[in-house]
Amino acid sequence: MKPSMNTQIKKAIFLFALCVVFVACKDKSKFEISGKFENAKPKTQVYLYSIERANETAVDSTVLSDKGEFQFAHSTPEVDFFKVKIDRSEYIVIAKNGDHIKLQADLSDNTLSYTLSGAEEADKLEELNKQKNMHIAKQAAMQAQFEENVSSQPQNRDAIANQMRPALIKENEDFINYIIRFAMDNTSSLTSFYAINSLSQNDYEQELLTYAEKIKSNFNKNQAVTDFLVRMAKLRTVQIGQTAPDFSMATIDDKTVKLSSLRGKYVLLDFWASWCQPCRQENPNVVRVFNKYKDRKFTVLGVSLDKDPVAWKQAVIADGLTWTHASELKDFESPTVRLYQIEAIPSSFIIDPEGKIIAKNLRGEELDSFLNKTLR
Repeated sequence: MKPSMNTQIKKAIFLFALCVVFVACKDKSKFEISGKFENAKPKTQVYLYSIERANETAVDSTVLSDKGEFQFAHSTPEVDFFKVKIDRSEYIVIAKNGDHIKLQADLSDNTLSYTLSGAEEADKLEELNKQKNMHIAKQAAMQAQFEENVSSQPQNRDAIANQMRPALIKENEDFINYIIRFAMDNTSSLTSFYAINSLSQNDYEQELLTYAEKIKSNFNKNQAVTDFLVRMAKLRTVQIGQTAPDFSMATIDDKTVKLSSLRGKYVLLDFWASWCQPCRQENPNVVRVFNKYKDRKFTVLGVSLDKDPVAWKQAVIADGLTWTHASELKDFESPTVRLYQIEAIPSSFIIDPEGKIIAKNLRGEELDSFLNKTLR
């Protein structure tokens, strides 16, 4: 006997209500991360870390099952970064309350590749990780090819390196371009912030500033994003076209120099240190342009990040640096280094006679060419 229409309707309503109850019963006050590690020892300890301002804090721990499985449940005020650690391996996860994230990895894989699924951020991070792993694999293949070629023709090592270098450079450029596109196209996802922060500020300053502008109203409660936006706001104050922030500093001969006292000249403000090999390699070029243009209203003000005054003074003498030198002897913790948002050295600014920044980080022939066109 067929059930009546009313019975079928009641059954459908019951099933729908059951589904609603089931969904509603999921705990939205926490997120879950569960997964499995291949080639792991059973009962190995697994840790969940929160990440705040580059500080990691263990917030939970568990042990692997006999099958290598684990599960965490934790709450977070807003979508944020976490790290799953086991032995010497660690895996970044981005999660928010209500997420049910799956993580899988093989502990024998030295590249620390892993897969994520189960939440929007997890899917985005998985997409990014796939591209990163492809990039790593291509680099490894190129390196292996280079070593194979050199092993058969060791006398041609330099020629082989020169031949293969363009392909390696292009691969790196393609990956960087992907990172930039991914970040700019996914500004509503915290994964984009993770991606853009893999770029060097010295090399990709404008891209970082553009990204900061795009996300300035997103992730308001995330401390890492807030710190980044503050840093980018400070970085804008030392962009080309801005007045160079003034400062006073003790010189190498125990006097005081003030940047604004050099108004009326073009100034190369050069941040360097005795221990910085790229700085020392660039010094002969700075000596050359200083000697070439010092009679054309041009000078150099060297700011050292050294902590050791003896090493600083020895480097100045050894490299023949005859311009004004100053330092706060505090490495990257120097107030002036922070004022100019220096994250790597060598870093430099060219300041015009009115105190405006007109160029940044010019080296070698590029510096000489700029000065030759500018100092008329």
